[in-house]
Amino acid sequence: MSKEMIEIRWHGRGGQGAKTASLLLAEAAFSTGKYIQGFPEYGPERMGAPITAYNRISDEKIRIHSNIYEPDYVVVVDETLLKDVDVTAGLKKEGAVVINSAKNPEELRSLLNGYEGSIYTVDARTISMDTLGKYFPNTPMLGAIAKVTNIMEEEELFKAMEESFQHKFATKPEVIEGNMEALKRAYKEVKGSER
Repeated sequence: MSKEMIEIRWHGRGGQGAKTASLLLAEAAFSTGKYIQGFPEYGPERMGAPITAYNRISDEKIRIHSNIYEPDYVVVVDETLLKDVDVTAGLKKEGAVVINSAKNPEELRSLLNGYEGSIYTVDARTISMDTLGKYFPNTPMLGAIAKVTNIMEEEELFKAMEESFQHKFATKPEVIEGNMEALKRAYKEVKGSER
């Protein structure tokens, strides 16, 4: 396994867009010449039920085709999952967890089963309400994980995401600007508590 490969596990609830965000991140990384995988773990796909999605992003061909058991990064799209799911299971200590929360990163450490690595938070609810007028946490979380992982340059990311949004929202171009604003705000506002 190449050191240039990073593995990301997303935890969300059905309907919050974790799966979509993992696919958009994969698409953006692909557009910059990286090798990618973005896939969900299928279980009961009910609204509100916990779901998991994954990304592998690499400078070299990816020859692994399994779920990710020891991710470099974990994204928690819904803070309430911290009580129900062991989101840090297998998470590498030198990695990081990025949580959708208005709280300070250190306030959440006690909910992370002794995880000793870096914790980042971003208030995806406020950002999405301000920029989109509705609660869509996935775009801000995408901006936050892109910043924390530094898998591509800021300008590359914004250009790739704008192209993705233009394609994804071809029939609703009015939502592109709000999504771009949500992405950029989260990229700037993500807060970290590094170890």
